[in-house]
Amino acid sequence: MDKTAAPLPTARRTAPLRIVAFRRFVTASLISATGSAMAPLALAYAVIGEGGGAGDLGVVLATNTVPTVFFLLMGGVLADRMSRSRMLFVGNLLAGAAQGALAVIVATGHASTTTVAVCGFLSGTAIAFTLPAAQGAVAQIVPAEQLQQANALLRLPSNAVKVLGPAVGGAIVAVSGPAWALAWDALTFAVAAVLLRGLRLDAPVPVTTVLSDLREGWTGFWSRTWLWTYTAAGAVLVAAWLAGFQLLGPVVAAEQYGGARDWGLVQGAFAAGLLAGTVVCLRWRPYRLLFVAVAATAPLAGPLLAMGWGLPLPWVLLATLLAGIGLDVAIVAWATVCQQHVPQGELGRLSAFNGVGERLAIPLGYLITALAVGVWDNRTVLVACGGLVVAAAALNLCVRDVYRINATGK
Repeated sequence: MDKTAAPLPTARRTAPLRIVAFRRFVTASLISATGSAMAPLALAYAVIGEGGGAGDLGVVLATNTVPTVFFLLMGGVLADRMSRSRMLFVGNLLAGAAQGALAVIVATGHASTTTVAVCGFLSGTAIAFTLPAAQGAVAQIVPAEQLQQANALLRLPSNAVKVLGPAVGGAIVAVSGPAWALAWDALTFAVAAVLLRGLRLDAPVPVTTVLSDLREGWTGFWSRTWLWTYTAAGAVLVAAWLAGFQLLGPVVAAEQYGGARDWGLVQGAFAAGLLAGTVVCLRWRPYRLLFVAVAATAPLAGPLLAMGWGLPLPWVLLATLLAGIGLDVAIVAWATVCQQHVPQGELGRLSAFNGVGERLAIPLGYLITALAVGVWDNRTVLVACGGLVVAAAALNLCVRDVYRINATGK
């Protein structure tokens, strides 16, 4: 049997959906995704509608991101000490309350940078506690040999919604105002919370002290070379990708292509790539999972290099489509590796260390990029970002464990 690419019969590809708890988890994810796809656009126009500019929006986005990084380790500890279904329930309720309060504030005309930022802080805090719990919950619900299909099925609805969600959200904001889109986001969090509470998952490990849990988590993280090297490479790669694509991409599109119209096409190609990547993961079960997770990140350099080299728009769209496919394959493969090779009692903490490592580099990447464009032109910096993505993936492929950590349950 060719272990590098073994397509599955349809029944096996959808086997996780036969598990009642997993169907509940997927349904909650789908419902929540419909609100989350609209929220960023609604938030931006809520700030703009109150007379805010780029600086105000930057403050709001920062207050949403900072607590996620700050509380993520605590979220990882609790995800290994408490019932993960209870954590998901509380986290989604908190996020729903924050978005509901924001919707009311915007609807009544009392929104300001401070009030919006406070709601964003609460939402970011909720994310810090739900991310590690969600990672571990899937591994508790689904057998090891079905984890890749389960991770792909989880991403399928959210990626599908990303294709249409922003357009629908834009229409709602244009017709009714941002408050209605934010209210819908709050409602979806509340419904997801009720569904997730019904999972009733047991706590993975006995309760000890928080500091002891953190020390043990760090020891487990550092003892797995494949885990910390992937995190280190991911920190560079994520920072370079976001700085290049999210920060410089729209600017270069305005300078060199058709501005917002063409940048919308690029964003659409990326969303379509993510969706296609999910379909690939449903049909393909690679044996060398960690190798695939690392190698699949390299195509992220494609759109950065294509725009940096001034290639025509069709080439940029093709490169962006391939980048989306690669990113989704990498995400599914990496989640499956962690769930299969990290014990249940450590999964929350180790995934939190990984998440913190990758997220800490993002603001630094934005800062370095902002300084670099003062010295070099935007296209040169884009090429440099693309080069960093390739270098990070290539160096990670030099780690011996990348070829040793393979799929289980084959």
